[in-house]
Amino acid sequence: MAIRYWLGVVQREHVLRGVAMGTAQANHGSRTALEQMGESDGIVYYSPKTDIEGDPLKSFTAIGWIHDEDVYQAGEAASDYRPWRRRVDYDLDAVEAPIRPLLPILDFTRGNLNWGYQLRRGLIEISRHDFDEIRRQMRRSSADDRRS
Repeated sequence: MAIRYWLGVVQREHVLRGVAMGTAQANHGSRTALEQMGESDGIVYYSPKTDIEGDPLKSFTAIGWIHDEDVYQAGEAASDYRPWRRRVDYDLDAVEAPIRPLLPILDFTRGNLNWGYQLRRGLIEISRHDFDEIRRQMRRSSADDRRS
């Protein structure tokens, strides 16, 4: 099966909690959204805000790869909230990257003044090109990069 690439839209506070746990959620814990993903698919998170009531951020905040095929339900059986999750191998060296410099480059934003509208779905499939460009932007510069 071909590798696919996903963009999840989540506030940074929740993304960072998921990175710490090594998990992904989408659309408020929807199982259906996560079942679309396969092992080794790429996932990147875009955070419009720092947290639910927070400041605007408009940055990519985490990137990684789906660890396996397992979609599982988290939480206690007695709890009303039991979100579905996937295990993710996050790139822990990635740094936040603002979307603005990538707007003219990414397939899902280029030439589309209303690019943000599609993000209301919470999870969209993106091209490998977009995933690679975002990953490049999130790459921490090394001493070798600064010398060139």
